Amino acid sequence: MNFEEELTQKAQKIEKSIRQYLPPEEGYQKTVFQAMNYSVLGGGKRIRPLLMRETFIHCGGENEAALHPFMAALEMIHTYSLVHDDLPAMDNDEYRRGRKTTHVVYGEDMAILVGDGLLNFAFETALRAFDTASPSEYPRIIRALQVLAGKAGVYGMIGGQVCDVESENRQEKINGEKLLFIHEHKTAALIEAAMMIGGILAGAGEETVSSLEKAAYNIGIAFQIQDDVLDVTGKEEILGKPVGSDERNFKQTYVSIYGLQKSVEDVESLSREAITLINLTEDSFLYELITWLIHREK
Repeated sequence: MNFEEELTQKAQKIEKSIRQYLPPEEGYQKTVFQAMNYSVLGGGKRIRPLLMRETFIHCGGENEAALHPFMAALEMIHTYSLVHDDLPAMDNDEYRRGRKTTHVVYGEDMAILVGDGLLNFAFETALRAFDTASPSEYPRIIRALQVLAGKAGVYGMIGGQVCDVESENRQEKINGEKLLFIHEHKTAALIEAAMMIGGILAGAGEETVSSLEKAAYNIGIAFQIQDDVLDVTGKEEILGKPVGSDERNFKQTYVSIYGLQKSVEDVESLSREAITLINLTEDSFLYELITWLIHREK
């Protein structure tokens, strides 16, 4: 089985797991349940829960019972952020992954409630990890909850979104330090949450979890830089979108600040360091996943 086939197979298993945690579409509030489910099941490769599970396995985790609620919870948080990003007050997008966005289908008011609902329901879901856990596992679950809350909040993903929105609204030219802050918090934070929680639930020590956080930071930043590189060097038929849009929209990117050559070099060095930090070998799926994620062509 090649990597792409294995990736699809693993993503399908995670999809099946996530579906088990979605709310039934019933009751007076069933519209929000329908819209939540529409949003979560809108496609995607489930990269964050996949990184969580593969890190769990890499760190020697065995009992996955507590892992599944956290995988679903992280995907709910990621989805809520996309629903809100698509709103007219934010990016005002009509399509995502080839489907109408949530606010187009259900209305702007319901899309706001969907985002609120998914964020809250994510923590209701993560707390279900206690249902089948033994008391000896409670400290791991509590630590994982702390990471999930922190990386999703104002000191994590939301903080990055705030900085990004303010920069766009003011049409200011941001410097490299501020751009890295946005990428670290808006993109890397949930990748950090995924890998840290995978390690924590597997019983990894704080030193290992710290290394996972640093590696995930590198992966998130390299992922975002690669996006900027592809906007300059990519092929439109592969990307599925016009190239050069960042330059046409006068958008500050890693490439526009540091140049194409340094951007390509930094993607390579960040990915090499990430792999070294967590002692990955080339025959592991996690190694292949990280390499594919960072060096993708679209």
